[in-house]
Amino acid sequence: MALPKVVLPTFDLELPSNGKNIKYRPFVVKEEKILLMALDTEDEAAITSAVKELLKNCVQSRIKIDTLPTFDLEYLFLNIRAVSVGEDVDMNITCKDDKKTQVKYTFSLFDVVVDKPEGHDPKIMLSDEMGIVFRYPSFSEFVKSSIIGQQLDPESYIDSISGCVDQIFDGEEVYDSSTTSKKEFKEFIEGLTTVQFKKISEFFDTLPKLEHRFKLTNPETGVESEYVINGLQNFFG
Repeated sequence: MALPKVVLPTFDLELPSNGKNIKYRPFVVKEEKILLMALDTEDEAAITSAVKELLKNCVQSRIKIDTLPTFDLEYLFLNIRAVSVGEDVDMNITCKDDKKTQVKYTFSLFDVVVDKPEGHDPKIMLSDEMGIVFRYPSFSEFVKSSIIGQQLDPESYIDSISGCVDQIFDGEEVYDSSTTSKKEFKEFIEGLTTVQFKKISEFFDTLPKLEHRFKLTNPETGVESEYVINGLQNFFG
């Protein structure tokens, strides 16, 4: 006699980048096992493959995982994990005012939002006529920064920025990936002045990100302070 089939529940989620509604399901033990085994190898290719397979299996709507912005992927991964493992997270918070008192704080992963800084714009003017339009970092960057926790050295940082160039324009002339190589984009970035490069860095420093804000009162002093948790890895201890 065949064993009964487990029917997995589905949930709705609105992608922060475009407001599109998608459906997703929890990951199962087999999928989690594959991911954990890949993480143990510390092999970037294996981890990338496992994360992609997990997301593709869990997302029930037709979307291109590879092209989603990093913050969409983080938000999606966070919510899949919440319905798979549990939504409540316990943390010990060190009070800001005396920097020593520890307070236990519990919150739901469903209360985490994507913060979009005011004035954040992927179009950056380098002069009156010249500028760059960036695309948001996508799947490969998501795996490196959010899953593996890889820290970029200066060379890798330039490579990452160059890989996110959507187009460079100068007056009426437009240069995109159909006419320009990543190497040429990198050489262009490396040829910018420090002031121009700072404008680009500000774009990446203010990328939308997962965030949870809350207030806690120090039981020893009675002082209330506001706290912020951000970045996917920080929500899992």
